[in-house]
Amino acid sequence: MPQSRYEKIISARWIITVETDGEVLENHAVAIRDGKIAAIIPAADAAGLEADERLELPDHVLMPGLINLHGHSAMSLLRGLADDKVLMDWLTNYIWPTEGKHVHDDFVFDGSLLAMGEMIRGGTTTINDMYFYNAAVARAGLASGMRTFVGCSILEFPTNYASNADDYIAKGMAERSQFLGEDLLTFTLAPHAPYTVSDDTFRKVVTLAEQEDMLIHCHIHETAEEVSNSVKEHGQRPLARLQQLGLLSPRLIAAHMVHLNDAEIELAAKHGISTAHNPASNMKLASGISPVSKLLAAGVSVGIGTDGAASNNKLDMLAETRLAALLAKVGTLDPTSVPAAAAIRMATLNGARALGIADKVGSVKVGKQADLIAINFAELETAPAFDPISHVVYAAGREQVSHVWVKGRALMRERKLTTLDESDLKARAGDWRNRILAK
Repeated sequence: MPQSRYEKIISARWIITVETDGEVLENHAVAIRDGKIAAIIPAADAAGLEADERLELPDHVLMPGLINLHGHSAMSLLRGLADDKVLMDWLTNYIWPTEGKHVHDDFVFDGSLLAMGEMIRGGTTTINDMYFYNAAVARAGLASGMRTFVGCSILEFPTNYASNADDYIAKGMAERSQFLGEDLLTFTLAPHAPYTVSDDTFRKVVTLAEQEDMLIHCHIHETAEEVSNSVKEHGQRPLARLQQLGLLSPRLIAAHMVHLNDAEIELAAKHGISTAHNPASNMKLASGISPVSKLLAAGVSVGIGTDGAASNNKLDMLAETRLAALLAKVGTLDPTSVPAAAAIRMATLNGARALGIADKVGSVKVGKQADLIAINFAELETAPAFDPISHVVYAAGREQVSHVWVKGRALMRERKLTTLDESDLKARAGDWRNRILAK
């Protein structure tokens, strides 16, 4: 392709760049070449440029794709199976037994595909996942075209996937080796939680992460019970224990981080860890409200996640972003806490920073890869539109996401998936429902 020609030019009524909070470009166009943003120019100037494809979005916002910083994609097949339970009751008496009966490679592949189809339709372009049968998650990521971080779960107790912590690690690393070089796939180490992983295993994870330059993804301080049990068992709160074990570093993505005191917030900031805020799951399981405003004020990078569909029950990042803003306000009794622009940054650029890919994605900037979404404001529910940033957070729904691109490749056009077959996904989900109900 001649350098003067572009693969596609997308013109939109508004572009939310996220490069600077509150920055909105009106009537501008993004020109894409080799999967990257090659130019951002006034739409009028784009008319004279050569392009293989042009798309006019006169009523739309164009913005970075949403980054789901914490999920369990395959658990979409367990959506609604056991609701209104306490976390440990939910896990030990419902989720883990069902997983023990059904979770194998085919379950994980089908469940991950279903989740990825749902996420794409809601504007999510990157998922930071955590589950078992990691090769199945990776294959689903490649099939969907999503940017996928495959978290290799590590536990002390046996599951269908592995027998002990060393087995989880060995199998995860072997599966990782199968996909090295895949641009949209990254494997991470995912010790499940302080209450399911031993000191010795955490030390092994830290050493391996440093040797292989891998991220660490872990549930931390999710419930008050987790914290109190840690004090009883280890004589200290989980974060203090993890600090002693060397886990706290910029490699760490700490999911939930609900029950924190001021010293722990400062500790998180000091060590440069990132947190994944999961407002809907934390509300549904009555885990509590993460002190997001304090974390942000301390300099901690806070992203947003959905958790799994079994504890949410939607993989809807726009809804999570709205909840993150609203919960911060009601939790502090301060309506200025986490304004709309900050919430969008949490759902995009902060997630990219946590994953170490902020140089590639997370904002609309020349040189970054074209992970973009368009949201249609030409709907009754979003009329009139005074402030597009406010509308994305407080008014728009995932059903208004019209287009999704990853590296310039369209994963959805006009609400139609291009890489996945919706009818096939529904059929797979129905088949698994029947299998699970049959026991």
